[in-house]
Amino acid sequence: MQLQVLNSPFNQEQAELLNRILPTLTESQKVWLSGYLAASSTTLAFGALNAQTSVLPNQSTGKNISKEVTILYGSQTGNAKGLANKTGKELEGNGFKVTISSMSDFKANNIKKVQNLLIIVSTHGEGDPPDNALSFHEFLHSKRAPKLDDLHFSVLALGDSSYEFFCQTGKEFDSRLEELGGTRLYPRFDCDVDYDEPASEWLQGVLSSLSEAEGSNEAPVTAAATQVVESVYSRSNPFRAEILENINLNGRGSKKETRHLEISLEGSGLSYEPGDSLGIYPENDPALVELLLAELKWDSEAGVTLNKQGDILSLKEALKSYYEITTLTKPLLQKVLELTGNETLQELLAQGNEEKLKAYIHGRDLVDFVRDFGAWGTSAQEFVSILRKIPARLYSIASSLSASPDEVHLTIGAVRYDAHGRERKGVCSILTAERLQPGDKLPVFIQHNENFKLPAASDTPIIMVGPGTGVAPFRSFMKEREEAGAEGKAWMFFGDQHFVTDFLYQTEWQKWLKNGVLTKMDVAFSRDTDKKVYVQHRMLEQSKELFAWLEEGAVVYICGDEKHMAHDVHNTLLDIIEKEGAMSRENAEAYLAELQQQKRYQRDVY
Repeated sequence: MQLQVLNSPFNQEQAELLNRILPTLTESQKVWLSGYLAASSTTLAFGALNAQTSVLPNQSTGKNISKEVTILYGSQTGNAKGLANKTGKELEGNGFKVTISSMSDFKANNIKKVQNLLIIVSTHGEGDPPDNALSFHEFLHSKRAPKLDDLHFSVLALGDSSYEFFCQTGKEFDSRLEELGGTRLYPRFDCDVDYDEPASEWLQGVLSSLSEAEGSNEAPVTAAATQVVESVYSRSNPFRAEILENINLNGRGSKKETRHLEISLEGSGLSYEPGDSLGIYPENDPALVELLLAELKWDSEAGVTLNKQGDILSLKEALKSYYEITTLTKPLLQKVLELTGNETLQELLAQGNEEKLKAYIHGRDLVDFVRDFGAWGTSAQEFVSILRKIPARLYSIASSLSASPDEVHLTIGAVRYDAHGRERKGVCSILTAERLQPGDKLPVFIQHNENFKLPAASDTPIIMVGPGTGVAPFRSFMKEREEAGAEGKAWMFFGDQHFVTDFLYQTEWQKWLKNGVLTKMDVAFSRDTDKKVYVQHRMLEQSKELFAWLEEGAVVYICGDEKHMAHDVHNTLLDIIEKEGAMSRENAEAYLAELQQQKRYQRDVY
């Protein structure tokens, strides 16, 4: 593969020199050179568009750093945990003694004993820490947090730039550790949804900093030499899985369309547990791509370079299968401003216009933006160079591998709405609803989620709250428990709009009630009566029994919409605990926080 100026930081002369010498190197020379470069690099080389950093690390402490490294992760969906494990293996391969822990399992006071700390954390919802990072985040930001003058740290923050508070939790950990006296080993990296390259760069930087501070002259061992491959297929190498079934679960006359997908994993070697998610890499709607191409002045068949590896697609194919075109983000608009200097855009992005910017971005896509501000750049290559990759979509798995070997099932609600004079469609949900047929294939991977798991003891009671498509993981739970012959009690709260058309998997729930796999079920259909009734209302009606289940050791699970449903259900749980436990609100909050700490209150919300 030829190195090109367009997809690298090198000028023409440097690229030509590298292209002449690289093919002549032996494999051992290439390995030596990669280690040498990793060891000698102390500044950011690539990823300016994908990662942002805080102040430069202070490595001139005059102290040798211990070979012991603690990695703490805060993860809602499993990405941060996966990166923590990868980082740990890399460090161990370079002679470091590594401790990896979820923030919820780490004794916060022990932070005083840690000399080398790596934080890998995602941001959830509106700038909030993930559930398993809440208690540690609260401790560090409290007056109880100790001085950490002997601490060396670095933060890898995961986020999504389409949200207002991008990587907020990582930024807060980074600044707070500095306030407490810690010294950065390496700058914080803020990673967007396509985090693989910046995360690898951060890891190599951390390795180099640790090796230099520890006094080693040896180059870090490269990832290829130490990484243990757990599966052939992964997030970075998805499996092309065949669609077996694609069924609409809603009855005739429903205002909703919910697809039940059955997908073959045969030959993949992929495995999952109830509570895990399936990641799908979707393609954009061809009709939307044609709309965008009609606004652009470039040849749709012209080739554009996608990445540093030099992969090339036609502009049309790149917009369909590689680049995100349905979402506008503030970082994207800022990059356009840098290229164009557009005064109207500058005003929109000006300090004090945050609400105006949010209103503009909401419900608009790249077609709207190009119509309003014109296409930027002097070529198709320059135009796509600031776009980000289409992010994978994660869906809670609705099946049990033990009950349906070599298969994975999903429950996906089709997203359609009108905004700014045009119909809008969800990228992945409408792909599955309108363009995906049995026999077609999708690139998929398994996203493990340790924060949403059935209790180890099968006789533990469980309470499940999952309206709409939030029912998916609980179908998985029931199938798993049925297959295992579990004896624990199970209580389901389900809600949707209409009983007749929207009772998802109704016959299965009725079967489980009949055979005892499901002990109790309460349903709420909000549009069947004049008064809108939701799952939290059914919970309140059963507050005495629900609290009794909690006192018996039940685990509570919530799946579905975070902004409204999960918030309302959380407050309802507090109301129930306060009332039935005869507690103050403060004590009820402490009770629920303790449930969370014991992993007896788990959420899979989006």
